[in-house]
Amino acid sequence: DVKISDIQVIPMGEIIGIKLYTSGVLVVGTSKIEGADGGIYKPYENIDIKEGDSITKIDDVYINSTEELIEAINTKNGEEVKVTYMSNNQEKEGTIKPIKDRQGNYKIGLWVRDSAGGVGTITFYNEEMQTFAALGHPITDIDTGDIIQTASGEIDNVSIMSISKGQEDQPGKIQGAIMQNSVIGSIYKNTEYGVYGIIKNSDNIKIDYSKKMNVAMRQEINLGEATILSDIEGEVKEYKIEIQRTYLSNNYDNKSMLIKITDEDLLNKTGGIIQGMSGSPIIQNGKFCGAVTHVLVKNPTVGYAVFADRMISELGN
Repeated sequence: DVKISDIQVIPMGEIIGIKLYTSGVLVVGTSKIEGADGGIYKPYENIDIKEGDSITKIDDVYINSTEELIEAINTKNGEEVKVTYMSNNQEKEGTIKPIKDRQGNYKIGLWVRDSAGGVGTITFYNEEMQTFAALGHPITDIDTGDIIQTASGEIDNVSIMSISKGQEDQPGKIQGAIMQNSVIGSIYKNTEYGVYGIIKNSDNIKIDYSKKMNVAMRQEINLGEATILSDIEGEVKEYKIEIQRTYLSNNYDNKSMLIKITDEDLLNKTGGIIQGMSGSPIIQNGKFCGAVTHVLVKNPTVGYAVFADRMISELGN
């Protein structure tokens, strides 16, 4: 029953490392298997499983990692196994008969992944719920493009190794290394409007409680000057941007505003919006307005941002 306009957040802007672990294992491809007998097989051809589906159980035993899947398959010594998987949010079942390859291992012909990671920006912290939001967009699988269904995850401190400036047709990026023993918090969901979690170790992140501010409703956002927060130079600084357009009726994706980087210092450093800046909070008239989400490949000074009210609405879900 709380109004979004009554919620207060602390905009952050700190670049972080993100680790995300899937629910089950994500199918990212298929391949034919050359059997020990020299034959070519497709063990998966009689089951309706495809890229983007997640395997959750083998013979009613839960699968949480690639290693667990390999072990479950090989302990059956070629016997047919029952596969439980999620497809388009529906649980399905089927059977696969593993094939023994020339090395003596049993295979089912599916490429799978159980984790993803990268560098992004933490957007805000809500003190009352001890909850953070980051990125402003989902973490998707590099092969399937689907939003990764989260089982668990964490955010950590990151050491920036290098920055590649953005150019036309060549987006820039931040390259960083996750620091050891630097866990900031745990991730509990990965959504269209960012990743969300709980701060566990506040000592590992700088939270300026004096910067707490209200959230701007989309109708309050004006075209023209605003700022973003980023620690691209080693400390969180405010950089000038211009809000060029708002899409007030957009409730279906994270491209709510068209923005342009105008700050000369930031342009000299990055060339505009680069990978790793997603989640940088936008401030206008003393209120949190949203977060950077995308860059236009043809012009890295221009990109998209998500409305603050879309990010805030996910806090209560």
